Amino acid sequence: MQSGFARDEQGAQSAAANYAVALGSDAMFDPSRRHEIVQTIAAPGSVDRLQAGFDADYSASFLKKVGLSEDGTAPKGSTFVNRTLPAGTKVTSFSQDAATVEVWCNGLFGLAGEKSTNPVTSSWFTVVMELGWSNDDWKVVETAQKSGPTPVPGDNPVSGADEMSKAVQEFGGFTYAR
Repeated sequence: MQSGFARDEQGAQSAAANYAVALGSDAMFDPSRRHEIVQTIAAPGSVDRLQAGFDADYSASFLKKVGLSEDGTAPKGSTFVNRTLPAGTKVTSFSQDAATVEVWCNGLFGLAGEKSTNPVTSSWFTVVMELGWSNDDWKVVETAQKSGPTPVPGDNPVSGADEMSKAVQEFGGFTYAR
């Protein structure tokens, strides 16, 4: 995950897009990796609050609901997919010490596998990041998500579980966005 973003609007947008990718990755389903991500990207005064919120979001009951084990792994024969793909950013407020950036994203989420009851789907959403300047970098103070904007779906045929699993394994996800 890149760090050391410029202290300007472009730097804030790059940081927000990168952080959206990290926070929207399959790594968030693994407690130790999730803690590492939050420790890396959160503003010092926000780490504990954000960590507690994300730990609650990724509870054992939630993991079970989406078909994962308590440690966030997929069942044998399935491939878990959770990727966030930024489509664009906009700054809604900016100063030298704080910025609010919206990141418009497409997301992939689900289990690719013949027996999956939670197949990989795509969705559109906007991540709103409040960033603060800390230790020569932009850090997350607060993050929220809202639905859309959502384009009309194309006419691409749906891929089967094998093709989706193979694509996820062969095409690595980005660790940074810009």
